[in-house]
Amino acid sequence: MVNISLQEKAKFNLLVLQAVSGKDKGKIPSLVEKNEWKSTLISEEMICYLYVDKESNNYNFHSLYDYFVKFAIDNPRSWNIDIQSFLTNEFPEDKVIQAISEGILFGSFQTINYKTQENKKAIDSDYYLLTKNKKLQVVLDKSIAKLTAVNWARELQDMPPNKLHAKEFAEQIKEKLSKFSDIEVEILDKKTIEKEKMGLLLAVNAGSHHEPRVVILRYFGNKKNKKSVLGIIGKGITYDSGGYNLKSSPALQCMKFDMSGAAVVCSSFLVLAQKKPKINVVAIACLTENAIGGHATLTESVITSMSGKTVEINNTDAEGRLVLADGITYAIEKEKASKIITIATLTGACVLSLGENTTGVMTNNREFYQQFSQAIQKSQESVWELPLFLENTRDLKENTTIADISNIAGTGYMGASSGAAFLQEFVEKLPFIHCDIAGTAWKTKTKRGTGVMVKTLIELFKQYDRK
Repeated sequence: MVNISLQEKAKFNLLVLQAVSGKDKGKIPSLVEKNEWKSTLISEEMICYLYVDKESNNYNFHSLYDYFVKFAIDNPRSWNIDIQSFLTNEFPEDKVIQAISEGILFGSFQTINYKTQENKKAIDSDYYLLTKNKKLQVVLDKSIAKLTAVNWARELQDMPPNKLHAKEFAEQIKEKLSKFSDIEVEILDKKTIEKEKMGLLLAVNAGSHHEPRVVILRYFGNKKNKKSVLGIIGKGITYDSGGYNLKSSPALQCMKFDMSGAAVVCSSFLVLAQKKPKINVVAIACLTENAIGGHATLTESVITSMSGKTVEINNTDAEGRLVLADGITYAIEKEKASKIITIATLTGACVLSLGENTTGVMTNNREFYQQFSQAIQKSQESVWELPLFLENTRDLKENTTIADISNIAGTGYMGASSGAAFLQEFVEKLPFIHCDIAGTAWKTKTKRGTGVMVKTLIELFKQYDRK
């Protein structure tokens, strides 16, 4: 059990001080290892020095969970953290407390374990953040609420693909959220999906022995304005083989994380139930495997979407945009969504562009993106906007002569933008933001989910309370 609290004075064992380089370098004890984010415990002083370079452009508090928390697990005890030693002009107390508390809660979270002989280290630590500003308790409470949602998303992400098919995923969401009176949970089974004519979702599911599901979550915190409904749609491919455009063996690694978008949108609802902001939100999670088999959809098949548009599937491994397209149509036609956000592990192109630490975001509406950008600043998540041009849509439409649109462009360029452009064709000119988390949904080194973008969604929800 990890406990974090604010204290005016140090308690118990150790005081964690931040050692800095530059002008203060001479004040650092000679025993301190002067490598970025390294911890040095000097037992005689009862002080642990955390070495960082506050003058560096890479001053990133979220490195805390990669370094200090691992050190703390190996040295279980109570830790007093000197908040003042972390302050800079860009990082006042509120941001420091947010970053440190979220880093500790992220780094100390232990996921599911199927080992027959359990060898899990107990993480029973108390962290006391030293500050005299009692108003910062609100910041700490919000961070704890956010990380509870983030870590639930990570728990879903980390489950093996043979343990979390669409049905099991939907049941876990229902079990967790149906107990909240403010949240309505509805699950569409295959017969209902067929009745709704969600052809693209069914085409992706065709090769799987496991039936698809669609999870619908509804929260109406502003019943006076039911015409304003935010629709958040998450890609829920519980395992992605690539279909007939079969992935290579190395590319099949970590494809259980292809349901991360669905985990993110569903997990964000935990905070809606707790904080009750004045916003109307509907989440749609489109769940299925993308498997290969005798009934799997063939490359160059033409499928009719829920919207009525026909799609030539020129690559069965570009399946995420297909299930999202039907999810978008359902959110607009059935749930009356007035703004759309999609979150998905969509393209390898985004990973090549931005790497594993930055999420790619595309939009068709500047005002909506400004609101979203404010939420990003509050969440402290790393995001970069990518372009969404008319040529991206043109390339998709020109890559087919027998359907309304192809699911991939004929050119190999701007793959992330092409994926967003395909989705844009289904939003019916509504304000639209697409988040490509293909690089940020999990860490390659640890093969664990990150719950990325949960915090940003939660911060976006909060903005409606300030209007």
